[in-house]
Amino acid sequence: MLRIVPSFGRIGEENAFAVLARAGALAAQGRDIVNLGIGQPDCPTPPHIVEAGIKALRDGHHGYTPAVGIPPLREAVMRDLHRRHGVEVSPDAVMIVPGGKVTMFMAILMFGEPGAEILYPDPGFPIYRSMIEFTGATPVPVPIREANGFAFSAQETLSLITERTRLLIVNSPANPTGGVTPRAEIDALVGGLAAHPGVAVLSDEIYGTMTYDGQAHVSLLAYPEIRDRLIHLDGASKTYAMTGWRLGWSVWPKPLYDAARKLAVNSFSCVNAATQWAGVAALDGPQDCVAAMVAEFDRRRRLIVDGLNRLPNVSCVTPKGAFYAFPNVARTGWKAKALATALLEEAGVAVIGGPDFGVHGEGYLRLSYANSAQNIADALERIGRFLSERPPA
Repeated sequence: MLRIVPSFGRIGEENAFAVLARAGALAAQGRDIVNLGIGQPDCPTPPHIVEAGIKALRDGHHGYTPAVGIPPLREAVMRDLHRRHGVEVSPDAVMIVPGGKVTMFMAILMFGEPGAEILYPDPGFPIYRSMIEFTGATPVPVPIREANGFAFSAQETLSLITERTRLLIVNSPANPTGGVTPRAEIDALVGGLAAHPGVAVLSDEIYGTMTYDGQAHVSLLAYPEIRDRLIHLDGASKTYAMTGWRLGWSVWPKPLYDAARKLAVNSFSCVNAATQWAGVAALDGPQDCVAAMVAEFDRRRRLIVDGLNRLPNVSCVTPKGAFYAFPNVARTGWKAKALATALLEEAGVAVIGGPDFGVHGEGYLRLSYANSAQNIADALERIGRFLSERPPA
């Protein structure tokens, strides 16, 4: 009998992909499925980015690149961060990686070990906890509460830090809740971290271009007092509708950069060259495509929130960022995961149960509004009919 190391028994999953697969299987059987489960823009990658990738292939960019990424893309990331956040970042601190998860993987591997504690948002992206448990470290959930508009509380976060805390993960704008943490809370968090100089910070800002109602995204890169222990995570998947291209980037403090480079060499070698040249076009090219996509998401956000709040026994705070709604369904009498399963199997609507995002996700569903207004309306009509006719299991 083959035996793998026990740590693989602790790896979790991202259930959105399981729901996507089940929705695809039902569709293949002839079922009409509306998928509000998967977190990816429904629009194609902008044409000028696609053409840059094609041109790179035609120009012969077929070989290995530096493990940390081609210099033109690292320089484009530098310019983008200055344009959006007014911060100065050296291209030598930038690493190009195949998607946002790789930065999470690297950071958690660096600090996770038995006896260590790593703080992460809950509800939050499920890969955080999965990788923490894989390393043998203790995952410590930071509650993300509806009462705070799904922003994190600096006071509560800081209160969870102990002498064993090695890494703090923060995410704003947030998946799955759509919460955006305001500047005052981030100021308070950074101020409080001065008392904990041995705690590194991973700031997941993959949805940083997607905020609404005048809510500004505040990047932790703007705080020089923590730059020597800050890992900044971003990428092209959401902002430029490039999920399948697998293009992310991160900014590392100098003491950690070479360790991250070695992990790159030992794992993925490099991001494919054509994708990197497409990334240059994305960052240095016209940004009106981003503004148009966010404006459309804003329109759908209003539709889905209004519709959810008209459903029986459902309430939904208005998300301030990303492209997710996180309605409270506790008063329906259903457990969240059971409701999500029943909606898919019986009503033909794919959503994600809140517990897939953490222990504080019970009582909630995640719905992506990165889908057409018509599909959103159809999904809400089906959910409303289901809740009116089907008693809790």
